[in-house]
Amino acid sequence: MPASGAAPTEAAPAAPASGTAPIQASATPASATPAAATPPIAAPGADARQALGNVRTEVGRAVVGQDQVVTGLIIALLCRGHVLLEGVPGVAKTLLVRTLSRTLDVDFSRVQFTPDLMPGDVTGSLIYDARTAAFSFREGPIFTNLMLADEINRTPPKTQSALLEAMEERQVTVDGEPRTLPDPFLVIATQNPIEYSGTYPLPEAQLDRFLLKLPVGLPERDAEIDIVRRHAGGFDPRDLAAAGVNAAASVADLESAREAMREVTLSDEVAGYIVDVCRATREAASVAVGVSPRGATALMKTARAWAWMRGGTFVTPDDVKALAPWTLGHRMQLRAEAELEGVTAETVLGTVLAAVPVPR
Repeated sequence: MPASGAAPTEAAPAAPASGTAPIQASATPASATPAAATPPIAAPGADARQALGNVRTEVGRAVVGQDQVVTGLIIALLCRGHVLLEGVPGVAKTLLVRTLSRTLDVDFSRVQFTPDLMPGDVTGSLIYDARTAAFSFREGPIFTNLMLADEINRTPPKTQSALLEAMEERQVTVDGEPRTLPDPFLVIATQNPIEYSGTYPLPEAQLDRFLLKLPVGLPERDAEIDIVRRHAGGFDPRDLAAAGVNAAASVADLESAREAMREVTLSDEVAGYIVDVCRATREAASVAVGVSPRGATALMKTARAWAWMRGGTFVTPDDVKALAPWTLGHRMQLRAEAELEGVTAETVLGTVLAAVPVPR
């Protein structure tokens, strides 16, 4: 998963420069006993891993060429984190999120963020009921399992800040009363990286609350041909049922996967490597604000999730390297002079990963 946003590869986690990152079921060790003996016990979470692998297949019925992004979204679900999708219009960001919600059979809501959107339009508000002469709370679209915050950078900071409590504490406070959000709860926000007219930069505090920032790129030529052929054959992105998209995993599968992930061990050496990488970003000459301790814990979680997804029982430095670009890049604030020179967070992070000693 290099700085350009590619996902970890199946064959070589140490050098995930390109390709997709399929989720595979753990291989069950072959038994040395005769065939009539008791069958070997499946690895913990194997069924959940298979179910999440099926999610990729179902999403692929509607969305072509974005397997890497689907992998990142599944990692976020496993870690109970939020995702910022960045891509130009027309690369199926909204369709991707809608399809994911259908494959997981969870509640979904979409909010189009606009300059006139108010915090109550997201969180909900108190409504006066003339029949009872009392105020009652009407839930906003944030009371769901998967919320798409479309073009989040088009709304003013006042409304963006309405998401901070929800994303961090999984609750909203209205009129002094905290109200718990459903579980699972995931915010997937989108933004356009090339159009800045009428937009508001996301506050650093909000960026830090996104577990992952996933670039949604243009598909390869063959994938784009497949897209055109599907639409020529009558594919309607508004009718996922007709496209054959079905539920492939459940909330119970997510819970089972999270439980199995706890069995993936993290050695002291790899924990130290994660911290050293994050501390090195703070010391880089081109960086004004480096990765915080929250970022270090986020990298631990995502690396652990990826280790479990590929069938590993412990986190390796390669897992850390694979997830670092998605997890850390958006948490770094560059100096103005460095940006003028064309330096990017990805290039800085690449230099850091090359310089920090890897534990053996």
